[in-house]
Amino acid sequence: MAISFSLEGKSALVTGANTGIGQAIAVALAEAGADVALAGRSEPAETIALVEATGRKCVNIRADLSSIEPVGRVIDEAAAGLGKVDILVNNAGIIRRDDLLQFSEDDWDAVIDTNLKTLFFLSQAAARGMVERGTGKIVNIASLLTFQGGIRVPSYAAAKSGVGGVTKAMANELAPRGVQVNAIAPGYIATNNTAALQGDETRNRQILERIPTGRWGDPKDIAGAAVFLASPASDYVTGHVLAVDGGWLAR
Repeated sequence: MAISFSLEGKSALVTGANTGIGQAIAVALAEAGADVALAGRSEPAETIALVEATGRKCVNIRADLSSIEPVGRVIDEAAAGLGKVDILVNNAGIIRRDDLLQFSEDDWDAVIDTNLKTLFFLSQAAARGMVERGTGKIVNIASLLTFQGGIRVPSYAAAKSGVGGVTKAMANELAPRGVQVNAIAPGYIATNNTAALQGDETRNRQILERIPTGRWGDPKDIAGAAVFLASPASDYVTGHVLAVDGGWLAR
């Protein structure tokens, strides 16, 4: 029996798809056959064009995901525009950096609210429709800091550790109802967000020395994993955090 990575007839909602990893995932899902809704604060014109170039439908939803206020509307608009939400990819996230002894409550709350609280309640809202249909896929974007502590990013480490935990918690309750929930933990990926690290000769060398594959990841490396976790090929995979890191954690 052929293993199917096809997403023909499926509809996906991707948050934070303006550039980088989110954009690559949205385009890859469309290339695999899914219609795609994009949710974020700004209009991702380039991503919309790339999705539409595949021949798939694209719906743009303007929403500030720093709170749960727009959660219900986002799911409703995605379902109205695409017919249903079969796949949810929680990619939207922020980071705040400061020394531990002076890290502020505002920076703590902002990161936890966006990266963990909204992720959970958006997943909850999407899962209601998936459970009714008896099928669905939720893919959360975790981090290497799901497994490590990092430096000067305590709220981000806490949030991404929480993403790993809530992924497993959701999987336990939703698997018997036909919904798989997994996460991807990207390694060092070459995006706008990591441009400063790539441009720092010393830090860039240190990073590459630890990565067994010897290169920065490309957003498309994450997109391939997302297509797998969104497709029938992963129907017996749930509650898993898949590190796509070039071997960083193995080192």
